Amino acid sequence: MKLHASGEDYLEAILVLHKKMGMVRSVDVARHMEVSKPSVCHAVATLREGGFLTMDSDYFLHLTDVGQEVAERIYEKHRFFTDRLIEAGVDPETAERDACRMEHVISQESFERLKNAYKTKEE
Repeated sequence: MKLHASGEDYLEAILVLHKKMGMVRSVDVARHMEVSKPSVCHAVATLREGGFLTMDSDYFLHLTDVGQEVAERIYEKHRFFTDRLIEAGVDPETAERDACRMEHVISQESFERLKNAYKTKEE
């Protein structure tokens, strides 16, 4: 199943919340992303069907191995672009918003090359 940017955003949010809180419910995702609970329910159903997450009997969300991998890849891009933009003098709030858009449009190959070039430059 091909994920759209919004699906990637939901997986990333679940990852971030899980790291922060341990357990995540749909209502936590709705608050974090500032979206409605019905929007989260629709996204969760789609992501469950795609095999990216599961929901237990207590309604806690859990990323599958595939969901975890996608979420971590997106989150890595997000952090990388946010940090680089802030280093370049961009306001942190603007950097977060722009990084969120950038993380979805760059190919994995281009991102890896950019990341490696940045590491090489730092060394």
